[in-house]
Amino acid sequence: MTYWRQAGLSYLKFSAICARHVRAAVKKEFKTDAAQRLPIKQTLWKEGKPLKAGEILTTNARSLFTVVFTPYHAAAIHQSSNMKTATFAMGCFWHPDALFGCQKGVKRTRVGYTGGSLRNPTYRNLGDHTEAIDIDYDPVIISYENLLELFWKNHDPTVPHKRQYRTAIFYRDEEQKALASESKKEKEKVFRNQILTAIEPFNIFYNAEDYHQKYYLQTHHTKLFNSLGIKPKDLVDSTIAAKLNGYVVGENTLEAFHSDSELSSLSPENKAYVEKMIAKGKQAHC
Repeated sequence: MTYWRQAGLSYLKFSAICARHVRAAVKKEFKTDAAQRLPIKQTLWKEGKPLKAGEILTTNARSLFTVVFTPYHAAAIHQSSNMKTATFAMGCFWHPDALFGCQKGVKRTRVGYTGGSLRNPTYRNLGDHTEAIDIDYDPVIISYENLLELFWKNHDPTVPHKRQYRTAIFYRDEEQKALASESKKEKEKVFRNQILTAIEPFNIFYNAEDYHQKYYLQTHHTKLFNSLGIKPKDLVDSTIAAKLNGYVVGENTLEAFHSDSELSSLSPENKAYVEKMIAKGKQAHC
């Protein structure tokens, strides 16, 4: 896969069998659906050379696809490619989903299960896993240290729980490990009781069932949720849903809501409704 810029446009070029595979590859690589709306140019190739006019297409032939991005979509692709992921466990995962989802710089959130050995766990068959949240964020806008501060501030890491609801930080690289360890040491100076938060290497994350994703939005604010036209299975990839799921339970301010460019397309009716919910203050609970 090759990505380059020229004359104000951005290009992505690579070999594949069909355009559907191209769109899927772009979504996987950049974590964006931008390719679903962009033109794709196709050139048929066989044995390293373009097919000549009238030449028979065989199973040895592949296609060279070029995706052309406008400056707007190129910026979105660049932003998505710079995303990092944080994974935390801090009790029931509904509240963290709302808390982190509406923070500036957070692109996507998804709740699920991690930290155990059981393959394909479910809520009813969790095994040795822990409820957790995955947070895709732009480190230029919000740092891992900022996320850690929210982690410590919004749950009590000194209260013992069963494994399902334990407190934990799952680091994805050595930098996250060092930052998590240092922040824990600092918090040990503040908390009177022993901090029980585990700091463990990330292994694998299993998404929770659809009805757990953006729980407050789709369960308690159904009119707003239905107006978005988002299917439950797509909630894990929706920035708008992540934002609204937090705002409707007061996890961020009116000022933050009004300045949130991700929500500029909301209808006046929906904006007024969210403003009303924010004014009520924090309402998130499990």
